Amino acid sequence: MAEHFLLIDDYQHILRLRLPLMDVRAPVEFTKGTFNHSYNLPLMNDAERAAVGTCYKQHGQQSAIALGHQLVSGALKQQRIEAWLDFTQKYPDGILYCARGGLRSQIVQQWLAEQGVVYPRVKGGFKALRHAALQVIDQAASQPLLLLAGPAGSGKTRLLQQLKMLDLEGLANHRGSAFGQQLTPQPPQVQFENELAAAILQVRELKADYLLLEDESLLIGQRSIPHRLYQSMQQSPALLLEEPLEKRIEVILHDYITDVLAKASKHHAETAFSVLSAMLQQGLARISKRLGGALYSELRALLLQALAEQQCSGDTSLHRVWISALLTDYYDPMYRYQLQKRALPVLMQGSASALADWWYSNNKRTD
Repeated sequence: MAEHFLLIDDYQHILRLRLPLMDVRAPVEFTKGTFNHSYNLPLMNDAERAAVGTCYKQHGQQSAIALGHQLVSGALKQQRIEAWLDFTQKYPDGILYCARGGLRSQIVQQWLAEQGVVYPRVKGGFKALRHAALQVIDQAASQPLLLLAGPAGSGKTRLLQQLKMLDLEGLANHRGSAFGQQLTPQPPQVQFENELAAAILQVRELKADYLLLEDESLLIGQRSIPHRLYQSMQQSPALLLEEPLEKRIEVILHDYITDVLAKASKHHAETAFSVLSAMLQQGLARISKRLGGALYSELRALLLQALAEQQCSGDTSLHRVWISALLTDYYDPMYRYQLQKRALPVLMQGSASALADWWYSNNKRTD
């Protein structure tokens, strides 16, 4: 039966290709951290796992195994096997894993084999994949990094995506500012780091001279950039993206207002505008102390006026007024101060097209 217990240990291959993963851990383990390409089809649910764990502590492994087979038997066992079979048919290139690649994943492999399906499992399970992901991030911190800096609304994310480089904000599901909250929650820290490793491996395939990523604070929303990588970022040179104020206003209008409303409308058309309104007002409130009472009151009044006009007529033009004031009176002075304080070595500055030309001219790539 050894052929049924096929083991895969090319962890970077799994991460880079984001191969479909059948996670047979209990839901409580899954929610603490996983991969975007994982699907939770547990061998045991939380209550069953807790009961088996208690039995193991009190009576030893054999009794715990016997209890597990007793709890997952009959119709319940068949129901779970059918779910696993469906997964293997949908994802023939997938792999299964449990916490450490041990008993649970072996049992699932065995039960699948009894149904005529040989399906591989990750050697060492989630723990081994997680360790490999952290190694990838540490290795990246030792490689040449290049930061993409620029004032708010300059389109840094757009340029990173154009160049197929590292989008930390996309991975963290947050735009990195007081207004950066997205409609869906941020991933757990563990999942953010795992996906960061996968993204690094994909970027590495381009064989560029630098790993290019946005100049970020340590925290992106509530997700933290891994310590070694962040330290390396603080010592790296930068490209400065410069775009005219009018263009930056349009970027922010699209990304934070038009696009958010469109996305919200797809799922909750009746409340989409209320969601947008709340997000914008909360974002402004988050920086109220730094703005000061007078400026905050002025910007809030302009924002409420723009929202009222948008709700009444659909016209978003008034949003440009408060966005412009927020940029010129708050974000731009803060950006200039931080840039001067840090004294980043600048390799190139200019528009998105100019930086893209520089990048393609100064990096050996395979794409």
